[in-house]
Amino acid sequence: MTYLLEVPKQAEAGFTVKDLVGIFRRRRVIFYSTVAVFLLLTAIYCVTSTRRYTAIGIVQMQKDNQAGVDLTGIAGATDNPADALEMNVNMQTQANILGSDNLALKVAQDLHLENTQDFSPHFSLIGSLLGLFSTAPPPEPAALPLSDSPRRRAHVVKTFEKNLSVKVLSGTRLLEISYSNPDPKLAAEVVNHLVRGLMDYNFQTRLQATSETSAWLSGQLSDLRKQSEDQEAKVADLQKQTGIYSLGANANGQEQLYSDVLDRLQKSTEQLSSATSNRILKEAVYRTARSGNADLISELSGTAVGTASPAVQTSLGLLQTLRLQQATLQSQLSQAEQKYGPAYPRIPELRGALSGIEQSVQAEVGRIGERSRNDYDVAKQMEDESKKVYEGNRSAANQLKDKAVDYSILREEANQSRTLYENLLAKLKEAGVVQGLKASNLAVVDAASPPDKPAKPNIPLYLGVALVAGVLFGGCGTLMGEAMDSRIQSVGELELLGAPLVGMLPHYGKNAWQLHSLSNAPAIEAPKSAYSEAMRAMRANLLVVRGPNVRRTVLITSAGPSEGKSLTAKSLAVSLAQQGKRVLLVQADLRRISPSRRSSSKLDLGVASEWGLSGLLADPELPCVPQPVKDVPNLWSLPAGSIPDNPAELLGSERMRSLVAQWKAEFDLVIIDSPPILPVVDALILAELVDHTILIAKHGATTRPSFNRAFRMLSMHTDPARIAVVLNDVKLESDAYSSYYGQHISNFYGEESNA
Repeated sequence: MTYLLEVPKQAEAGFTVKDLVGIFRRRRVIFYSTVAVFLLLTAIYCVTSTRRYTAIGIVQMQKDNQAGVDLTGIAGATDNPADALEMNVNMQTQANILGSDNLALKVAQDLHLENTQDFSPHFSLIGSLLGLFSTAPPPEPAALPLSDSPRRRAHVVKTFEKNLSVKVLSGTRLLEISYSNPDPKLAAEVVNHLVRGLMDYNFQTRLQATSETSAWLSGQLSDLRKQSEDQEAKVADLQKQTGIYSLGANANGQEQLYSDVLDRLQKSTEQLSSATSNRILKEAVYRTARSGNADLISELSGTAVGTASPAVQTSLGLLQTLRLQQATLQSQLSQAEQKYGPAYPRIPELRGALSGIEQSVQAEVGRIGERSRNDYDVAKQMEDESKKVYEGNRSAANQLKDKAVDYSILREEANQSRTLYENLLAKLKEAGVVQGLKASNLAVVDAASPPDKPAKPNIPLYLGVALVAGVLFGGCGTLMGEAMDSRIQSVGELELLGAPLVGMLPHYGKNAWQLHSLSNAPAIEAPKSAYSEAMRAMRANLLVVRGPNVRRTVLITSAGPSEGKSLTAKSLAVSLAQQGKRVLLVQADLRRISPSRRSSSKLDLGVASEWGLSGLLADPELPCVPQPVKDVPNLWSLPAGSIPDNPAELLGSERMRSLVAQWKAEFDLVIIDSPPILPVVDALILAELVDHTILIAKHGATTRPSFNRAFRMLSMHTDPARIAVVLNDVKLESDAYSSYYGQHISNFYGEESNA
């Protein structure tokens, strides 16, 4: 028989949703506890908190003026109807008035809110702590009004504003006023009283504005009338002196004035402007023609049309025609030279024609220069004559300018004074003070009424928020607990080492020291249990048929103490013996005193020995005679014996090597139960003497760092391919067990073994 432990190294898999579900299943206590705490605290709050009722009232704001007298249409006031921005500002203003301190104090005094539960003083931990470091102010007498009690007034206003909500409904001219109070009737009264207070405030404001405006306008009427009459008289006198006459208003409403001096000045100005423009254009043509550049002059044919004389225009047209012919001949000459060469007979003919055209162009350029100079001289003379006429008319107009300006200003002032007086007088006659006594621009759409159910606490909402918060914090706590927990929880964590996992053993209720005899091992006491079946699977993974004379030694150890290595060693020995193998179980833990050693000289292997392994190692003369285990055929055992002073030296001695060789020759399988790796060096010494080592990890107890460290230490003392891994003490309901064996396997087991 041999033991096949060499398997391919497992590749590390990425984190999947299944892994996340596994984390939540392992840490479900944290998750469910967090959710339960949030729900419980929220339920306690909902049960113990005061029921508060919220009354709601709706008010509409109509478009209107704030002033008592409508000044629209009076000179100096423009007709600007309220647009969306202005209405929004007015709505926000009304909302701010509803939340003002004065209106809050008025409602609180009218309804005696200071005597209600909400406004009574409450204990404040922060205020009490701050009071320890500051001097307390003198108490305010209760008989004083709120206006004379600053601290009481501030408390009332703060409490009122905390329970009040004023909201402008978007896209409408509606204001929503809501107030919260334990008494539903009082909440409705506060809202309705607040709306009446806002209406009274607007009415008083409008009435005061109307009275002040009417008094001021009455005083201004007499002054405006006298001022208008004086200005009309001055206009009449100035009109006689200047000879300026009014022709009435034009289509745009502006007054038209007429004077013969101004009329002559306007005509001479137009003539001078036309002459100057003509001179500039003809001078531009002349300067271009004087340059002698045929290309520039030919381009004047488009810009000078309508400004140059007919002779110049004719010359420009002729020049443009000559330039076109010149370009055509040059093109023909160039093509002929390229195609036929300079010896072509027609080339001299083309050159002669081109030379004639160039002479005609130069002659025409000269004629255009002479003709454009004549045009420029005529235009300059006409400009000078127009300027003389203009200067004469301008001198006469300057003498009249000051009087005309005075007349226009005085006439405009007289018209404005007369218009303002007439419009103002008409408005006062139509409306008067009655305009300020019209109804308020606020209308109650829905008056507040006592609500039928409390608004707070909103139990479904609070419980929903608590559930979401519990799930969120529970999930974070679960992931944090998983990140901070380094204990081995799954099979994949062991397979990442690259060592084969030869078995996963479920939880067994009895500890190894409780097995007073190997005849009480799980394979004998509960042969149909899950533990016994797992042990048989481990045995099958270890053995493979290779020949009748193949023998092996196996060391069973763990990273730390109390991880189930001794129970695994005993159970594996019994299971192998039941298969007919000659098995020797050696207890090589020479450092720990088991509970059975304290009570009896009989060891927990169920056999008697005077010396045990420690005695055999200390005295080479003693014969090694393993004792058969009663009730378990094919199984022999060798106890540890007494605790020596130098266990590591004994286990590493030549005597131990010779004993291992002797056992390997006498038995099919030798199982050595050793101390843990990390506390002592014994297991590392023994690993060098055996064929294979089985490293035990306890599910939910062995940490990944300690297990990895133990595996690396073993790898330095033996070939890593000779190391196998076993996951021990796995709960049947755990994810590790179900992922390894499947979800529904309980019907395969006939009895329990975790009693």
